[in-house]
Amino acid sequence: MKIVFLDEYSICGRNIDSIKQLGEYIGHETTTPDQVIERCKEAEVVITNKVVIDATTMDSLPNLKLICVAATGMNNIDLNAAAERGIEVKNAVGYSTYAVAETTLCSALSLLREVTYYDNFFKSGSYSAAERIFNFDRPTAQLRGKRWGIIGLGNIGREVARLAEVFGCEVCYFSTSGVTRDEKYPALSLNELLSTSDIISIHCPLTPRTYDLISDEELAQMKPSAILINVARGGIVNEAALAEALNNKLIRGAALDVFSAEPLRESPLYNLQDPYRLLASPHNAWSSVEAIDRLVACIAENIKNFTEKSL
Repeated sequence: MKIVFLDEYSICGRNIDSIKQLGEYIGHETTTPDQVIERCKEAEVVITNKVVIDATTMDSLPNLKLICVAATGMNNIDLNAAAERGIEVKNAVGYSTYAVAETTLCSALSLLREVTYYDNFFKSGSYSAAERIFNFDRPTAQLRGKRWGIIGLGNIGREVARLAEVFGCEVCYFSTSGVTRDEKYPALSLNELLSTSDIISIHCPLTPRTYDLISDEELAQMKPSAILINVARGGIVNEAALAEALNNKLIRGAALDVFSAEPLRESPLYNLQDPYRLLASPHNAWSSVEAIDRLVACIAENIKNFTEKSL
């Protein structure tokens, strides 16, 4: 069985012998769109994190039987086309729950405690030149007693809720699917969640329903002291609207790990009047070594299960 991994760099150099031993393996650090067909022309299994595989590509790969997405989101695969052609598509579920949830808590604490500002204050030499022991340039706040609103109460959302409760927060949520279950947390309308929450974190998939879910109107409903965190998918938060809200001090701050285009080439987010209001990272909230090792195990398991079923 021929296995091709199109963007092996996404595994961050971790051991992937459990995948390699399952067949004739070829790995590529990165793959451009025009290289996909040539590299996969004999492959029965293709592994991709973010490389797009559409209907046209599938039609050029007669041997392709299984696409393993090295992630949870499958926006880069034409799922309908795969189903029509009898190509199975398997993603990795649950591997990054704890890493993303911890990043979410870290983001909230960093913004509330103004960690980036005070770290720079120390390292820039401002503290060594100060006449006073303490510095209170930017007031800080604590998590305890805050209302934490979660948009999308899936596996990651529930883990964030659990951690938030440990820190003394009151948790509520909004269901982007419109389906409310018997949860221990109150389900609110989006408007009520936005207007009453101190911390709002997003953990839902990007769908036509959630595209631009948070834009000018929604940001205007939030408290001036509120923090917005998006560790889900770019496109859910309108970045131009967010930049304007931060510049106009409509909200206290925001943390983003995902963007409408990745890498993000040009954006008003790069030119904020007060850059300390934004905490940003290059889509790596999921990438603890523990999570990556679990991801590798999920990919190997998906290939094994497919092979056993095909015997």
